[in-house]
Amino acid sequence: MVAFTAESDLVTGWCLFGVALLVILAFCWVYVRKYQSRRESEVISTITAIFALAIALITSALLPVDIFLVSYVKNQNGTFKDWADPNVTRQIEDTVLYAYYTLYSIILFCVFLWIPFVYFYYEEKDEDDGDTCSQVKTAFKYTLGFLLVCAILLIIGAFVPLDIPHKKNSTEWEKVKFLFEELGSNHGLAALSFSISSLTLIGMLAAVTYTAYGMSALPLNLIKGTRNASYERLENTEDIEEVEQNIQRIKSKCKDGRPLPTRDRRALQQLEERLRGLRRRGRRLEYIEKSCWTKFCGAMRPLKIVWGVFFILVALLFTISLFLSNLDKALHSAGIDSGFLILGTNLTNPLNMLLPILQTVFPLDYILITTIIIYFIFTSMAGIRNMGIWFFWIRLYKIRRGRTRPQALLFLCMILLLIVLHTSYMIYSLAPQYVMYGSQKYLIPNNMTTDGHSANVTAFVPKVCDANAPEGQCTITRTYLFLHKFWFFSAAYYFGNWAFIAVFLIGLIVSCCKGKKSVIEGDVDEDDSDISDDEPSLYYG
Repeated sequence: MVAFTAESDLVTGWCLFGVALLVILAFCWVYVRKYQSRRESEVISTITAIFALAIALITSALLPVDIFLVSYVKNQNGTFKDWADPNVTRQIEDTVLYAYYTLYSIILFCVFLWIPFVYFYYEEKDEDDGDTCSQVKTAFKYTLGFLLVCAILLIIGAFVPLDIPHKKNSTEWEKVKFLFEELGSNHGLAALSFSISSLTLIGMLAAVTYTAYGMSALPLNLIKGTRNASYERLENTEDIEEVEQNIQRIKSKCKDGRPLPTRDRRALQQLEERLRGLRRRGRRLEYIEKSCWTKFCGAMRPLKIVWGVFFILVALLFTISLFLSNLDKALHSAGIDSGFLILGTNLTNPLNMLLPILQTVFPLDYILITTIIIYFIFTSMAGIRNMGIWFFWIRLYKIRRGRTRPQALLFLCMILLLIVLHTSYMIYSLAPQYVMYGSQKYLIPNNMTTDGHSANVTAFVPKVCDANAPEGQCTITRTYLFLHKFWFFSAAYYFGNWAFIAVFLIGLIVSCCKGKKSVIEGDVDEDDSDISDDEPSLYYG
């Protein structure tokens, strides 16, 4: 009966995970439809973007599931549950492991085949109005380059040495070696892990660029709000009058039939282009000023300020926790040649202290870890939306509500895929002990004393799982083993955390110095056509 109850609980847990999948798919559909261009939307690109974004969110949802399952097999007093024999425990671990491998394989398929193919197909469609067969051939030809990179990563991963550099007279290295033997020595699995770690490294660069900035820009934008639409429209009207006067002044020079000088013709062309932009801006401002959504956002202004203050406090909490965790690794880890691996916590941080407290009330700790993951994803989205998509100093695409091109959406979803891969390491950096063992405890002997004298009876007291736990008493999460399978990637992630902190602080200073955003920030640009006014955005604020 006990086993049946435990099995039922696990089935219930997986059912809740299934409900979460449905919620994720619904969110992805709404998000993609909200930003995609109505004039340039395509079925294939829409499905690809929704699927890729859903895979990113589902992969991030596996971390709290992994932590929950390794914690679920043990009671709070440090003993295993009655049904949790070694075979059942191993089966649970393998289930999570296979889920990771399945999702990671799908991510490789998306990043190296599906998304590049769809992207190049629409690039060819924009440049060439030829037949579909020609576009497919050209797109597949460019995609072969991505497949070649994937093949190289898989080959390197299959044969790269996995041995962690050995140091003499260190029992920690024996423990570490035992931990990684749990993942097995299959070359195919090692190849997949190496490829995913390589993508995670790229995701680290994307997180440093977009997530760090989004963590500072999102809350401050909520606090500062936007400029008043009526005031902006008045300023825009004055600018239109000024430009029209300048145009008339230049045109008056050729009333007698004389041709305009080259400099005046160039200035006239620039003024006419600016006038068209100002008129588009005026029409959009007029629409916003009369919109019911604008009035609703104005009424919700106090709530936005509250959320902004909350988000900036959360961002500061994350940054402080990340700093203390990295400092702990710098002072107490085994060094760069081990990937700054640390089997314990010497300098605790706020999140690492908070999670064990929340563990006493189920499921508060899982709610918090899920909230952290969602926060990282939403700040990443905010960072990409505010900055756009760049290749070094070249701006490739803008992300705008209702007017984002299919190629930009594909880029957005690929970046989010890569950032989500790095999110697991970010969570580990914030709460290393929790991500490694969850809420597990093991029993240690403790001599009981009576009237000040040592007794012969030995009692067992629970202790939070750590690297000193006897073999078989604590189960390591699959997430932790994936993160540290290759020591050189772990070393790169460590330095990436320092870069993340630096970019966050710089973004915080820049966001504080910037004034209020325009109420139509990003919705009207100089390179927009007049047709874009036919698609007013329904979301402002």
